[in-house]
Amino acid sequence: MTLIKSISGIRGTIGGAVNEGLTPVDAVKFAAAYGTWLQENHPNEKLKVVIGRDARISGQMISDLVIATLMGLGIKVLNLGLSTTPTVEVAVPYEGAHGGIILTASHNPKQWNALKLLNSLGEFISGDDGKRVLKIAEKEAFNFAEVDDLGSVSDDGSYLGKHIQMILDLPLVDKSAIQAANFSVVVDAVNSTGGIFVPAMLKALGVDQITEIYCDPTGEFPHNPEPLPEHLTDLSDKIKETGADLGITVDPDVDRLAFVCEDGSMFGEEYTLVAVADYVLNRTPGPTVSNLSSTRALRDITEASGNTYYASAVGEVNVVAKMKEVKAVIGGEGNGGIIYPELHYGRDSLVGIALFLSHLAHKKMKISELRDSYPKYIISKNKIQLTPEIDVDKVLAKMAKKYAHEEVDTTDGVKIYIGKEWVHLRKSNTEPIIRIYSESKDLNAANELAKKIMTEIRDLI
Repeated sequence: MTLIKSISGIRGTIGGAVNEGLTPVDAVKFAAAYGTWLQENHPNEKLKVVIGRDARISGQMISDLVIATLMGLGIKVLNLGLSTTPTVEVAVPYEGAHGGIILTASHNPKQWNALKLLNSLGEFISGDDGKRVLKIAEKEAFNFAEVDDLGSVSDDGSYLGKHIQMILDLPLVDKSAIQAANFSVVVDAVNSTGGIFVPAMLKALGVDQITEIYCDPTGEFPHNPEPLPEHLTDLSDKIKETGADLGITVDPDVDRLAFVCEDGSMFGEEYTLVAVADYVLNRTPGPTVSNLSSTRALRDITEASGNTYYASAVGEVNVVAKMKEVKAVIGGEGNGGIIYPELHYGRDSLVGIALFLSHLAHKKMKISELRDSYPKYIISKNKIQLTPEIDVDKVLAKMAKKYAHEEVDTTDGVKIYIGKEWVHLRKSNTEPIIRIYSESKDLNAANELAKKIMTEIRDLI
């Protein structure tokens, strides 16, 4: 069994021994630590927390434990029930809540679950705040409420409609154009809450021709839930079978978005953000942001439109921080994560769908043609195993010095731009390896670049 405690929350496989898997005891301890942290930050206030979950089999059990624990601390809980990560994120500030917890292990298989923690802005808590929560949990420094001061829970199923309405109200979401385009769409929601939210979003946008596969929110994932090409063969086949214009897939908590073309080929998860950014930049010019391991195509289209691209360290919280710093109009991650600050600072597949379909409707072209209109890059992902005594930081510093004549970014590891190619070197926080991501015009060129860099690293060692 596995239990991972980090500054972003607690994640693990269900069952096993305490502290070895995500057991009821671990869920209670971490929920209590988060509630105590809220009490420290909002002294003498009557606290309110929003809770929502994906459709995992363990979701109801973990939700009941977390809600009861927060009530035991005297906290009022608003329970959204089956929901999405971005829906909880928009609900927190809308409700004037002090925080939120999303119960989801994102793209992990069904035996996993997690508690993801939000601040009063509906954004993931910072690294320092996460460290504080971990320390409280470790010390079990909880002080539960007496009987007259216990919290309460209320259920609220209205946020499906509220979240969708917020998206429809955005100026760049063109429902009329989408309706006129008369798209036919196939949806694969991996039997989680996207099966509720994505078809509802499409219908609200005026899409009438919707074919649903794996949209029953049972938590029994029919395939690996990460929206990668090798997991989307059924979606691809159904598009070809039905003659649909495109396919849409999301991960279990609906913060990662990928499209499939009318011929069954992949639009490319990396290009979800590229296409949406293209649409946004042409209407509201401004900076864009993605993390250092995302495709260069976003930088290319941003600079081609006369705007400035910025790279952040890997991790959504780092992308958001950079977006706020530079006042970005659009940003996100190459894993299909769209962050549109006009709505909120969180990855949101629902707003991504609305903006993408608006873009496609205005372009009046097939989705494969839209894909082919963008700069074409392929990313190769590799790693080098090292012995524990090797100083990884020193190795990365030497690589940065070696390529000082090129454009080098040391925000998060070392990223080296060589013409239109790049390679990103990052050390693992948990094991003695260097992760090596490289991007070029095709997979062979990306692999060759990675091999070259890996040889140079071994020579340095």
